[in-house]
Amino acid sequence: MKLVMAIIKPFKLDAVREALTELGVQGLTVSEAKGFGRQKGQTEIYRGAEYKIEFVPKVRIDIVIDDGDVERVMHAIRDAANTDKIGDGKIFVLDVAEAMRIRTGETGSDAI
Repeated sequence: MKLVMAIIKPFKLDAVREALTELGVQGLTVSEAKGFGRQKGQTEIYRGAEYKIEFVPKVRIDIVIDDGDVERVMHAIRDAANTDKIGDGKIFVLDVAEAMRIRTGETGSDAI
């Protein structure tokens, strides 16, 4: 099993969710995040005063999937989240040692 973690722009969340649903992904976790990278923050104007936002708002999506689905999921996220502009985000893939569904006690791939 793998944990696919994607950091994307917030307005792309619905498009990514729809793309993953079409692939048959049945569950995901979404968290608000803030960060910076090459984008180096952004400048905003509030009540006539200009100020710099160091940490840009992002959304973090976590999905646990079978090993064989990693490429399809990564490409679906990229295609749905891409704007061809700096700050589109990143996708990370990590190994998952074990999973358990709390309600039924199912483990491994059956739990996801």
